[in-house]
Amino acid sequence: MALAPSGQPTDVVAALVRRGGQILICQRPPGGELALEWEFPGGKVDPGERPEQALARELREELGVDAQIGPLVFEHTHAYGPDRVAHLLFYEAAILGDPQALEHAAVRWVKPVGLRLFRFVAGDGPIVEKLARGEL
Repeated sequence: MALAPSGQPTDVVAALVRRGGQILICQRPPGGELALEWEFPGGKVDPGERPEQALARELREELGVDAQIGPLVFEHTHAYGPDRVAHLLFYEAAILGDPQALEHAAVRWVKPVGLRLFRFVAGDGPIVEKLARGEL
């Protein structure tokens, strides 16, 4: 998750993709930033993009799927360091096809109560807890 060291929050979008009572999560690749930690699929919003456009683009790039982006369901800001702040926007999303780990070490479908068993990137912690408690 390369965030600009500008001190200004970087908009980062993520998808809550549900299927059969489970939620899609992705494991970051080895060797990079936050290596092997889990996250919800998504990424940074490019200049001039709407968050929904960025999320659809990221799902194509990361998972090789087309997506219908639904409503914003949760947002918060997380500081990964003094100059690395992410404004995280979580959207419901439906995907067409089976996701492939094109940019991740793994993808997995997990029941919400099982999310706590995975080591997530710190910024996803608040939504993991809400999902695990059945609040979202």
